[in-house]
Amino acid sequence: MRHADRNWSPYLAGGLIGLLQIPAFILMDTGLGASSSFVTAAGQAALLVDAGVQEGSYFSKYLLFNQSFLANKYLWQVALVLGVGIGALFSARLSGMKRRGIAPVWQTAFHLQSRMARYGMAFFGGFVLLFGARLAGGCTSGHGLTGMAQLAVSSSVVVMAIFAGGIASAFLLTRRD
Repeated sequence: MRHADRNWSPYLAGGLIGLLQIPAFILMDTGLGASSSFVTAAGQAALLVDAGVQEGSYFSKYLLFNQSFLANKYLWQVALVLGVGIGALFSARLSGMKRRGIAPVWQTAFHLQSRMARYGMAFFGGFVLLFGARLAGGCTSGHGLTGMAQLAVSSSVVVMAIFAGGIASAFLLTRRD
């Protein structure tokens, strides 16, 4: 039996991710989140070019200057995002998944035949999504997992907006003319 034939229960996986909040809060004094890792990486890269970046009010809390590796509560999120990517790749390889190319729904909706055009749209969409996540003060994992675990009203509003946007997008992408 291949590993792909044995899917994880979404309830078990969701419960384990929820339980991961406990050590995150105890050890790092913050919950799960991903979008700040991109700010941390961008800030560190900008710091290589311009030392004045550490003076800025936005980047300063995400940078590593005057902090040890473990003292920076945002750096572990960079490791989390890298771990998610590596784990997904490992899982796909272990399961023998070989799905590559353009999904049929994308071909139908956008008439895409080029893999590079699909990658370009994915990059642009990811950029817009990340910009919106930082504008909203967090991403789906930050609001959906951490904010909801803390019963934050703002996170409830953001999660409802995410679901509404997802439903609207699915409707637009799968509608039949």
